[in-house]
Amino acid sequence: MADNITVSPVRGPSIQRADAAWAPLGEPLFRSLWIAAVVSYTGTWMQNVGGGWLMTQLTTSPLMVSLVQAAAAVPFFLVVLPAGALADMVDRRRLLLFTQGWMVIAAAALGVLTLLQAVNPWVLLMFTFLLGLGAAMNDPAWQAITPEVISPERHASAVALNSAGFNVARAVGPALGGLVVAAAGSGWSFLLNAASFFGVIFFLYQWRRAPHETVPKQRVWDAICEGFRHVRATPQVRSVLIRTGAFSVGATSLLALLPVVCQPHGAQGYGFLLTCFGLGALAGAAVLPRLRLRYSVDGLVAGATVVFAAMTFMAGQTHIFEWLCLVLFTAGAAWIGILACFNVVAQTMCPSWMRGRALSMYLLVMQGGMALGSAIWGALASWQGVPAALMWSSIAMIAGLTSIVRHRLSAAELKTAPAVVRD
Repeated sequence: MADNITVSPVRGPSIQRADAAWAPLGEPLFRSLWIAAVVSYTGTWMQNVGGGWLMTQLTTSPLMVSLVQAAAAVPFFLVVLPAGALADMVDRRRLLLFTQGWMVIAAAALGVLTLLQAVNPWVLLMFTFLLGLGAAMNDPAWQAITPEVISPERHASAVALNSAGFNVARAVGPALGGLVVAAAGSGWSFLLNAASFFGVIFFLYQWRRAPHETVPKQRVWDAICEGFRHVRATPQVRSVLIRTGAFSVGATSLLALLPVVCQPHGAQGYGFLLTCFGLGALAGAAVLPRLRLRYSVDGLVAGATVVFAAMTFMAGQTHIFEWLCLVLFTAGAAWIGILACFNVVAQTMCPSWMRGRALSMYLLVMQGGMALGSAIWGALASWQGVPAALMWSSIAMIAGLTSIVRHRLSAAELKTAPAVVRD
């Protein structure tokens, strides 16, 4: 069976070059999109820092401060499935231009209102919700276009680079956001976020999309129901969703509880540890192509999950800052290996005309699992302490590996057929 195949490390030079970690950046189309995306991700993290800090200046209520993150997350659960259906029903390029423009307007308006000192807590929450709404509508189509901007043999490496770029932005963005907020105020962090979208918009405007598969005209609800029927009828799709859920519930504990772990080391220590995590993700993306030549997809995910679970446990036991840096670096490398494999499978487990809906379900399972896990491990940390919560989340990740027995990930999903027009 395909999922039991372990690829030999002895391969021809052409395959080695095609699977090289940085090979996708050699393709101008993907390189332009990747650079624009990293800039946009960085702006988003700056926005998060500015929004959180501004709320602390507007009110002393812990509830209102916590609602900033909730306002950004709630739209995802409300609209990601319709967004996935739209990504299959309309031209993804035009949909992305609309969602990117939506986020530019929302971020710029919030920035101007903040500079004019016309923002109160509810106005901030409203615009944070609008930004979250744009991001939720954007994500399925955004991930669905990856196979369209990279050659098939480099798709897996491109997904790893996309994930690495996001993690690098996560490491750099908060630090830059903190500097901007300290020097000029939150309003400028919002305006810089608005400006960060223009690279992606320029790329989409210039991009001439190849002929692609289409779906018959139908209502959004009917398209969503068709997606669910496809999931029920396709074991491979069910497998990746179950495996993603089994991992995401436990995996969220490390980053969710990291601010508490870092309290003895201050805000600068927290920022540096996030940087270590991002650098680890970048290093993991660099070695991932070589590991894919040696191990099956299931073997790679299982090994990386064990490493990530071990680092999660160690984060609760380690109090020396230098060792924590090593733990976070290693965790970042394992994280990229797991998510890159899941993302590739999610992007290729369905034909092009179903890809947006399949990805919306994958994103809902991933985000839902992380939200559930954050609540569980946060409550457990309050009850038994952070080390205990990290220990039990590590055990949960290891236990989740038992899903491999019935839900294998096929090695065949790493090959993406070019899209064709469906009659």
